[in-house]
Amino acid sequence: MNIVFFGNTKYSRIVGTSLFNHFGLTAVVTLPDQPLGRKKVLTPTPTKAFALEHDVPVIETLELNEQIVTKIKLLKPDFLIVADYRLFLPKSLLDVPSNAAINVHHSLLPKYRGPSPAPSAILAGEKVSGVTIMLMTQALDAGDILSQKTYVLKPEETTDSLLTVLNTQGAEILINVLEDFSTYKIQARPQDEQQATFTPHITKEDGFIDLDNPPTPEQFDRMVRAYFPWPNVWSKIKIKNPSTSSGQRQESRIKFLPNKQVQLEGKNTVDLEVFYRGYPHLAATIKRLYTR
Repeated sequence: MNIVFFGNTKYSRIVGTSLFNHFGLTAVVTLPDQPLGRKKVLTPTPTKAFALEHDVPVIETLELNEQIVTKIKLLKPDFLIVADYRLFLPKSLLDVPSNAAINVHHSLLPKYRGPSPAPSAILAGEKVSGVTIMLMTQALDAGDILSQKTYVLKPEETTDSLLTVLNTQGAEILINVLEDFSTYKIQARPQDEQQATFTPHITKEDGFIDLDNPPTPEQFDRMVRAYFPWPNVWSKIKIKNPSTSSGQRQESRIKFLPNKQVQLEGKNTVDLEVFYRGYPHLAATIKRLYTR
């Protein structure tokens, strides 16, 4: 079975690892190395790192252009498998595999189509989510459903934990689909367009909160969990400038993390109680976020 796998993140790697262990991988398609951290060290995607560890050929690209499509076509894949991959596959690429192009989508389609189903479900206060294995079409997340699995969210669920679970479960049912693809294809069901909902691209600004006009504690809790590990919930506060003795305060960015932890820009993550001891003038303002 020739499988070309498309993915970038540590969540993609979960699916890629399962595919590799069961069938092997013909190639991995991922984004080029990106500068990360304060020192901007050029770093491969987790999916590329996995491929290199297991001697799987890697195709790195920022654009799925005609040249890349031709390169993939020469591999004669049976399947293209997509999991947490940023680029949109053109029709010319969807037509390449002898069997199908398949996507692992992190919701119970047709609900929560689009790029941010996991954080959107947490923000909406959903109690149940799930994963869908679907045939890919030109329309966004609109292909026929091959298989689904439901998951009950935990009260402390974050996007990080949710994506880890959904990709793990998705990998399990994906293996079943590939092992008996002809049966699953015959039984595939179209999505009900009347039930379709869509999720937006999340930006860094989505995580910003105004401490003078904060969200309710319930919505704040959802935001903290939904926006972890990125872009995080954050705001700007005034703290004493350690380089002066005049009591002058400077503006600093603060991140609010799960489990009642915070991180000032350039500082280590600490528990709230530790933060209050260091910045008592901010205690009342911050406590309003957690309870009213």
